[in-house]
Amino acid sequence: MSTEQIEKFQEVVDIPEGVKVTLKKNMMHFEGPLGKTHKNFRNIPVNIEIKDGKVILKSQGYRKRDYSILHTARSVIRNLCEGLVVGYTIKMKIAFAHFPITVKVQDRTVLIENFQGERSSRITKIIGNTKVVPKGEDVILTGEVWNHITQTAANIELRSKVKDKDHRVFLDGVYVYEKKKGIEK
Repeated sequence: MSTEQIEKFQEVVDIPEGVKVTLKKNMMHFEGPLGKTHKNFRNIPVNIEIKDGKVILKSQGYRKRDYSILHTARSVIRNLCEGLVVGYTIKMKIAFAHFPITVKVQDRTVLIENFQGERSSRITKIIGNTKVVPKGEDVILTGEVWNHITQTAANIELRSKVKDKDHRVFLDGVYVYEKKKGIEK
């Protein structure tokens, strides 16, 4: 295998200013202006080094699968660094036809009340350090870790899913309509 092909299986990720990254065994700790987080790379087969404000990733093999795993690890590290600097926001819209749905936050859970006239509220949990704020017909999710915010949004969407009815007619639910970088106040 030529040196050009071997270099293909190595990636360098620049650490932005204001973000501190440390590596202990397989656990990477990130600290930035918006907070702290960590990521476990134990199950991701990539060799990681931190030198001179850069994270150097090397794949453990030279197959197509190893190449894709390398790029996944690169994306995870980039998203974590970017999130600690600027943050992320997801906006969700509450849609209903007859029974007015209300969304409330209680401790680390989201309560979807009066969904299709149901007496008991549907409950879903908030993942990680995500902040959920209901504002009128919108629900705004903000935070530093993209995976946590999107998983919380997916949980809310899935809990407000219409079952045993035609989903083309019964459009009640809470749906994502905007995703962007930056934390909205």
